[in-house]
Amino acid sequence: MKKKLLAKSTAEFDDRFDAGEDIHDLIDTSQAAVIKHGKKIRITLDVAESLVKDIDELRKRIGVDRGALIKIWLHERIKQEKSA
Repeated sequence: MKKKLLAKSTAEFDDRFDAGEDIHDLIDTSQAAVIKHGKKIRITLDVAESLVKDIDELRKRIGVDRGALIKIWLHERIKQEKSA
């Protein structure tokens, strides 16, 4: 089997990936780790409609799901509080 030439830039790597090329041989997975976050628990929050509208404006602008955005914010705040 012919060895693939490494991508010379991230743009070339992205182009090759977008073109459907198998890029597994181009990735070093020796340091890869699987992170398991444990059991998920559902929570329910009652918030003002105006706050939900503001959140939705932000999430649409950056292109993420409402729940994902809130999870990111919670995670960032917990990290901030733990390091304080």
